[in-house]
Amino acid sequence: MKLFLQFSNVEDILNMQRTRSLLLALLAVTLVVALVAAPSRDTKTVQAQESGTLLEVAADAGNFTTLLAAVEAAGLTETLNGEGPFTIFAPSDEVFAVLPAETVAALLADPALLTSILTYHVVPGNLLAADVVALDGQQAATVQGEGINVAVVDDAVVLDGNAKVVTADLTASNGVIHAIDGILVPLADVDPLLTEGDIVTAGSSTVFPLSTAVAEAFEASGYIGTLTVDSVGTGAGFERFCLNGETDISNASRAIKQEEIDNCTNIGRTAIEFRVGTDALAVVVNPALECVADLTIEQLNLIYSATVTNWSEINPACGDVAISLFSPGTDSGTFDYFVEEVFEADDAPIIGANPQFSEDDNVLVQGVEGNPGGIGYFGYAYYVANAGALKILNIEGVEPTAITAEDGAYPLARPLYIYSAAEILAEKAQVADFISFYLTNVDDIIGVVGYFPASNATLSVAKLNLYVALYAAMM
Repeated sequence: MKLFLQFSNVEDILNMQRTRSLLLALLAVTLVVALVAAPSRDTKTVQAQESGTLLEVAADAGNFTTLLAAVEAAGLTETLNGEGPFTIFAPSDEVFAVLPAETVAALLADPALLTSILTYHVVPGNLLAADVVALDGQQAATVQGEGINVAVVDDAVVLDGNAKVVTADLTASNGVIHAIDGILVPLADVDPLLTEGDIVTAGSSTVFPLSTAVAEAFEASGYIGTLTVDSVGTGAGFERFCLNGETDISNASRAIKQEEIDNCTNIGRTAIEFRVGTDALAVVVNPALECVADLTIEQLNLIYSATVTNWSEINPACGDVAISLFSPGTDSGTFDYFVEEVFEADDAPIIGANPQFSEDDNVLVQGVEGNPGGIGYFGYAYYVANAGALKILNIEGVEPTAITAEDGAYPLARPLYIYSAAEILAEKAQVADFISFYLTNVDDIIGVVGYFPASNATLSVAKLNLYVALYAAMM
């Protein structure tokens, strides 16, 4: 049976951050994954000599320090040095580095939870890469009792949709290790046909098309309740969620602020964050501006502070073309992010420049399209939907792509989130079902919408947050 849990009091969790190193170590144990990977373009296959046990081979590899500390802390050293054989899917140190301290603390607080995750990551036997390839489209039974979904995608082995094997066949005398780039989380399968009750979401206009697409997929899969998705801006969304308690899920194009967390706490809600993707903020101009293809952050500052008001001041080849500014409204997370990156969080210059503000990104698209000197910025999805009417610019010489957004090379890349609360998930099974469906299917939907997937490690954290939040609700 796949299990779930909920957070303890936020203050209690935060008080445990002093022990973060130990918590990470214990969590690593939890994530000793089992199963094997296939060789691919992105997968190293290492035929190691069977000169030591699994733990000795892991130590020699050099990038499983947290895992080894976790094994020792959990008292698993003797077991994993034993006869076996075992197959271990091992998250590297880089995977553990993205885990929030409060998530680790919640895991540590419940040994049963820790055990449920650990056993889900262990497959008995000695499965080499070729054995896993043969499982394409099937499940591998775990010690926990549930099966891990195995798929070969673009010549790479992917487990449960979000953990890819990056190094296979580290063989040992008592089994084999395979390194993965994510964490496996035993979330229960969701059947939307069996989900009852309404769901209310609101918030970011940037996340709106993604959440709408996921909602449509949820409904197409059988959900017959009412699922509302409103586009009101990130700030207004958090007001509905944390001040008024009107919504079950808040969509956001920035992280929740401490003031908003406090507001949630005041109405009995413990906010939980789920990162669902990555956006490359699109800076666009009217296609008639052939003279402009690239802007620096400094030039954006000059333009959106009205320090320069004519495109000839950016490039004399543009001629006498007045700059017309379009911007998301001040309640928008997109506005907040732009101000932070371009104006070092001081919104006075851009407000003083008096651009045309709108919380509706379609209004901004129409404004830039209809004005020869127009410039605007919004989520990449709105550019994709209107690419024929707009011209997207490189920023600091970097084109916005999936690769440059995820690796940080594009200066205006930002995470996309949805938020709910432990109390909501405990009371409304339909909200938990929808978020589980969201996290399980988002990578299949996000590219169609026009955004970019989060890394496997990051999506694993979101799934782990949900697992942690739901497990305690069953206790």
